[in-house]
Amino acid sequence: MMTKLASTPLVTLAWAVAPVAVQAEECAQEKAVYVDMDNAYELRFEPMGSESSVSNRFKLAVRNTNIVADGIVMRTDDHLRADGRIMFECPEGDVTGADLRACTVWQGMVYASDLKGHIRALPAEGESAADRLFLPALGPSIQKSSLWGKGKATVAPWDVLSLKGCNQ
Repeated sequence: MMTKLASTPLVTLAWAVAPVAVQAEECAQEKAVYVDMDNAYELRFEPMGSESSVSNRFKLAVRNTNIVADGIVMRTDDHLRADGRIMFECPEGDVTGADLRACTVWQGMVYASDLKGHIRALPAEGESAADRLFLPALGPSIQKSSLWGKGKATVAPWDVLSLKGCNQ
């Protein structure tokens, strides 16, 4: 009896993890969709469609609201790191540095991880999607931003987002 009970969580864990690994191999990064542990946020990558200093583009939606923030990722010169930025309600056209700082919700390195916890740079467009993303201090940054408050985000996300699916 004890053996059967002890093995049940392992079987359940293996079943829960296996679909994610298959999806990551079959999904290109520009089509990947991620969620935080509480399913309060969804991060959805979009194809770039043109040459640019921006290597990846995404939307961060606050679930159960109409709030959607824009995100970009730019590779460092050595292409080993991915510098990300999430912005909310930024002005259009000719903007100043102060304008950009005011609408920036989060800025930092975007790290990718496999299911074993091996960290690497965010995959480029056309590469297999990462199993997980790590955006250091995402939750605290959102709580201090214009994205936070009544009628907006009221739950801080975890800094790790897991692959949920793939846009077709």
